[in-house]
Order: sequence, then C-alpha cells, then structure tokens
Amino acid sequence: MRTRTNSRALFSTLLMIAALGAACSKKPVAQAPPPPPPPMAEPPARPTVTLQASPTFIQKGQSTKLTWSSTNATSLTLSPEIGAVTAEGTQTVSPQDAITYTITATGPGGSADSSVHISVSVPPPPVVIHEPSMQELFDKGVKDAYFDYDKADIRADARDALSQTAQFLKSYPQMKVVVEGHCDERGSTEYNLALGDRRAAAAKQFLVSLGIAADRLETVSYGKERPFCSAATEECYTQNRRAHFAMGK
Repeated sequence: MRTRTNSRALFSTLLMIAALGAACSKKPVAQAPPPPPPPMAEPPARPTVTLQASPTFIQKGQSTKLTWSSTNATSLTLSPEIGAVTAEGTQTVSPQDAITYTITATGPGGSADSSVHISVSVPPPPVVIHEPSMQELFDKGVKDAYFDYDKADIRADARDALSQTAQFLKSYPQMKVVVEGHCDERGSTEYNLALGDRRAAAAKQFLVSLGIAADRLETVSYGKERPFCSAATEECYTQNRRAHFAMGK
C-alpha cells in the first residue's frame, strides 16, 4: 500500500517538474511600443520693426522724412502725434524742437519697437546790415577846425582836419555845407561875432583852395552864443574856438 502511494507522489512531482520546464522554455510575447507624442505647435514669430529719419539734424522750420518697415506685425503705432500706420511707409514731419519718434509693432508673437531722434537747431538771426544815414556819414567824415585864442589863422592840425573834410565833400558833390564860426566866452558879444565870422571864412577859403566849390559852402558866425562846453576852463575854451560844419539844405 505504501509503495503505491509513493509512486503516486513521485508521478505528481514529475508532472510538476515537466510543467515548470515547459513554462520556463516558453518565450514572452513582445508588447507594441507606445505611440509618439503629437508634434508641438511652433510659437508665432516675434514682430520686427525699423525706423529711420533723413536727415536727423535740421534747422527749425525745415522738414525730415521718417521711413519704417516691419514683419510679423498686425498693428503699428508711430508716436508722438502720428498714430496708426501701415506695415511700411514714410511720413514727412517738421518738428519745432528736438524730438524722439518711436514706432511700436504688435503681433501674435509679441511686440517690438524702434526709435529715432531728430535734433532741431534754431537758425541764427538774420544779419542786419546797417546802412548809415547821410548824417552819420557826414558826422564821421567831416572834421572841425580849431583855432588859437583870438586868432583866425589855420593851424597845422586844422589843415589836416579840413583836408579830411574836403575829401569827404568830394565824394558827395551835391552836398552843401554850412561853416559855423565859434568862439570862447571871453570878449564882448560883438567882438566874438566878428571873430567867429573870420574863422568861418578862413575855413571856407581853405576848402575852396582844396577844390571845393565856393557855392557849396555857406558861412555863419555864432560868436560865443553856442558853446560846445560851458565850463570856464582853458580846456573848454579850446573846444569852443572852432569852425564847425553842418549839413546844408
């Protein structure tokens, strides 16, 4: 009875070993790889924009031309004051002061900007050429003749002054002149009127000798009645003893 039981146990063991061997010799079934992920969408391109000006330095009142271009933009704004613009274009501007223009481009990929600075200078004021009046020319070109005390003789310095006066009068041949005789305050009114008359006549005669027509020269004596300096000093007396010239009519 024991022998039969052992045989059954041995048989069961052999079956188990055979089953295990078959299981070990069986190859595993290969699994299919997972599907690849879907491709990622490319991000929208970032806008680009450029802005230029020609010229970038102007004088007040002049104009300059702005030029711009862009890519990947759906809207563009040019400031200050201009506003929305097309993707490419030009604009003439006349700024009164220095200014910086900026263009901003916006699109699905973001925004970009570009700027340009315009320098504006104030032109120098126009040069005003002063045209001297005839009176100014006369005052500059005509020189008075001075005399010694109680004299009507033409001194060396008076000769130089009268020569300059004659040169001026030759440049303006239509001009007429009044030669005034003056004296200092010393002496009587009558005496000084006579002395002033001699001084005016002496100056006139000297100009005539230099080629100035006598009919262009009128003489008058004021004696001591119209002094150029009123102080009772020798310096003032010297200034008052003269033949003075005025434009005639």
